[in-house]
Amino acid sequence: MAQRPKILLLVPHLGGGGAERVTEILARHLPAVRYEIHLGLITQSRTAARSEFGAQVTVHELDCKRVRTGAASLLRLVRRVHPDLILSNMAHLNFLVLLLRPLFPSPVRVIVRQNGTPSSMVASFRFPKIQRALYRQLYKRADSIICQSEAMAGDMQRVAGIERKKLAVLPNPIDTDRIRSRVRRNDAPGSGIGAHLLAVGRLSHEKGLDLLLHAFAEVRRGYPDIDLTLAGEGPQREELLRIHHDLQLEGVVHFAGQIDDLTHLFAGSTLFVLPSRHEGMPNALLEAAAAGLPLVATPASEGLVALLRGQPGVWIASDASAPAIARAILASLRALRLGQRFSHEWVRAFSIPEAIPAYCQLIEDVLGDVRQ
Repeated sequence: MAQRPKILLLVPHLGGGGAERVTEILARHLPAVRYEIHLGLITQSRTAARSEFGAQVTVHELDCKRVRTGAASLLRLVRRVHPDLILSNMAHLNFLVLLLRPLFPSPVRVIVRQNGTPSSMVASFRFPKIQRALYRQLYKRADSIICQSEAMAGDMQRVAGIERKKLAVLPNPIDTDRIRSRVRRNDAPGSGIGAHLLAVGRLSHEKGLDLLLHAFAEVRRGYPDIDLTLAGEGPQREELLRIHHDLQLEGVVHFAGQIDDLTHLFAGSTLFVLPSRHEGMPNALLEAAAAGLPLVATPASEGLVALLRGQPGVWIASDASAPAIARAILASLRALRLGQRFSHEWVRAFSIPEAIPAYCQLIEDVLGDVRQ
C-alpha cells in the first residue's frame, strides 16, 4: 500500500473566527484513508485539543505567545513532521510560513488560504506599504493561493501581482447537515415578544459592530421590543460597551462572548446581521444561512455581494454605514413574518460534500507537481 501524503494544516489556534472553523472542518473531513493529517496550532496549549479529533489527526500545540514569535517552533515542527504539503489558513501566519519556506526540507509544497480581501487588509493595516510589500514578495513563494471568490482572486492579482494560474477559488467548507440538525433540535422562538437580531464576529473595527449598535438604536424607534445579541470577543469590547451605554441600550443588547456552537442562537433568532466594513467570505453568515435565517449584510466585499445579490431572504445595505444598515434591517422587518426561514439553496456549494472534494483536488494538483 502506497504511503499516504502528510498534510500539515496550520492555524494560530482553534475557536474564534472563520479561518479557525475552516481549519477544524478540514482536519475532521479530509479523508484519513487518503492523507496523514497533522494539525499545527501555533499559539495554543490545550491538551484537550488532542482528544477532540481522535486518532486520525495528530495535533501539535506549539504554545507560542504570538504568531510572529513562533518562527523557531514552527520551523522545528516542519522539520520534525516533514510534511508533503502545508496548508496555512490565516494571512499573518501565511507570511511567516512563506518567509520560512526556503528553510523547509525539500520538497515541501505550500498552499496558503487568504482569509480576507487583500486590498482591504492592506488599507486597514497600520503600515500599508509594508503589508503590500509582504503580499508582493512573499505570496509568490506559495505553490497555490486559495481565494474565497473570483473577486478576491482578481484583487489578489492586483495587490500581490500573482499570476492567475496560482490562484484557486474554493468554497469555505460548512457543516450544513450538522447545523440544520442541531437547529431543528433547538427549534424554539427566543424569549420576548419582539424580533431577535444576531450578529457574530470578532469585536474589532473591521467587523462594524459599532455601526450596528448605532443602527440598532435607530431601528428601536420603530420596533421598541426588538433585541440584539452580539457573539464574539476582541479588542473593541470596551469601546462597544461604552457605545452601548451611551445609546442607552442596556438590557436590549446582549454581549454573549465567544461561542463555538452557534446553533442555539440561530434557532432563537429572527434575523442575522453582518455589519462588516470589509470581509472575505464570512463563515458566520454562511452558517446562519445554513440554519435558514434571513440575512442583512453590508457590501463588505465584491464576492459577498455577488453571492447574495437577488437571493430570497437577503437584504444588502447600500453601504457600510449605520444609516444604511438601519434601513436594510427595517426593510427586512417590514417584509418578514416572525420566525420565517429560507432554504438559501446557494449555501449548498459550501457544504462538506461539495467543498471537501474541491480541497482534495487542489491538494492532488499541487502534490502532482512533485510526483511528476
